Amino acid sequence: MTSGAGRGVVVVVDDDAGVRQMISRMVRSVGLRVETYGSVQEFLDLYDPRQAGCLVLDVRMPGQSGLDLQERLAALEVPLPIIFITGHGDIAMGVRAMKRGALDFIEKPFQDQVLLDAIHAALTRATEMHDVAQARDDARQRLATLTPREREVLALVVDGLANKQIAARLGTAEQTIKMHRGRLMRKMGADSLPALVRLAQLGGVAADPRR
Repeated sequence: MTSGAGRGVVVVVDDDAGVRQMISRMVRSVGLRVETYGSVQEFLDLYDPRQAGCLVLDVRMPGQSGLDLQERLAALEVPLPIIFITGHGDIAMGVRAMKRGALDFIEKPFQDQVLLDAIHAALTRATEMHDVAQARDDARQRLATLTPREREVLALVVDGLANKQIAARLGTAEQTIKMHRGRLMRKMGADSLPALVRLAQLGGVAADPRR
C-alpha cells in the first residue's frame, strides 16, 4: 500500500487506551502518521490545528463528548474531517453527527479494513478542506487591506449591482466607482469580476438577502 507520508496525520481521540493502541498500530502499519489522545480536553490542549489530517473520534467519553468536540471544531473552522466510532449503536447520535458534517460513523467492533478505508477517504477530504481553509484565510487577509469605502463598494458588487447603480446608492460619480473597482481587483488579486466575487464570498462577504 502507498505510504501516507505527506497526507496528514490521523488523530485518534478515545478514552479507552486499548482502542487507541489498536488503531495506532493499524494506522502505522499502512505508513500513516498517528497521534492519540485520551480525552477531548487533552486533544484541545495539545493538538496543532494548522496541520492537515483527519480525526477518529469516540462518541461517548467522560467529560466532553465526541459530539461536543465536533461542535467546537466547527465553530473554530478547523478543517479536520471526522470519523466517529461508537460501541453503543446509537442511531440518533449517528444521524446527528452526520448532519453536522461527520464523514463516517462506524460501530465497534469494526473490521480493520472498514476503518482504514474511511481513514483514506477522510485524508483525501482533509487535503481538500485544508486547501479551502488556506484560500479562505488568504481571502480574509486581502479583505483586511481594503478601505471602508472599498469594502462598501465590494459588498454592492457581490450583490450584483452595476457601477452606475453603486454610484447612485453611494451618492458618488460612476467614474469614482470604476476607480474603486480597479483597486479592488488589484488588492484582491482577481483577474475578472467573477473571480473578485468568489474571493469576496470566500472571505465572508455575503450578498444582501433582501435583493
